[in-house]
Amino acid sequence: MSLQLRIYVPEHPLIKHWLAVARDVNTPSVLFKSAISELGRWLTYEAIRTWLPTTETSVQTPLTTCDATFVNPEIPMGVVPILRAGLALLDGAQSILPLASIYHLGLSRDESTLEASCYLNNLPERFPPQTKILILEPMLATGGSIMMAMQEITSRGVDPAEIRIVSVVAAPPALRKLSEAYTDLEIYSAIIDEGLNSKGYIVPGLGDAGDRAFGT
Repeated sequence: MSLQLRIYVPEHPLIKHWLAVARDVNTPSVLFKSAISELGRWLTYEAIRTWLPTTETSVQTPLTTCDATFVNPEIPMGVVPILRAGLALLDGAQSILPLASIYHLGLSRDESTLEASCYLNNLPERFPPQTKILILEPMLATGGSIMMAMQEITSRGVDPAEIRIVSVVAAPPALRKLSEAYTDLEIYSAIIDEGLNSKGYIVPGLGDAGDRAFGT
């Protein structure tokens, strides 16, 4: 699959472990939600490795002064969980980025047409310049929801090059759509699966992440 965007599947044993827990149909809801939260933590860690803005200064230790690097507080950062399933990734991501602003975006998919629609949007009318955005979307399947999310965010002034997507499972249809529209985008996923079934679910996937996370 030839893609213009950059997608990373980190070779981390904890990511592999929690993905296996989430995939297992016998995993109870409470453990499934914990697994997704852990994936949110470790995938966010990987996503911000070379992306988090820093500033250089110096500090006084008990013995002397030394060079020091801090996260730059002047560069705004936001996290956008795609409701409902994206909330399961939020706890883990927020533990890594505790000072980031949280913007909720509620999208639902028509199960017959597979088209996405928006039922909640608390994004600002305009993001401040240089804002970095982390989108949390556990399943990148048909691409309808993530393309709508990208349109909503970029139309408010965010450069696609300043956006990272954290996903648990990605499939080729969504990746192709993103690649055609956003060549500067980066995606961090626990795995890329083979494709979709007739109902638009990722195979082998992990089922409906929202239902499994919230026991519905």
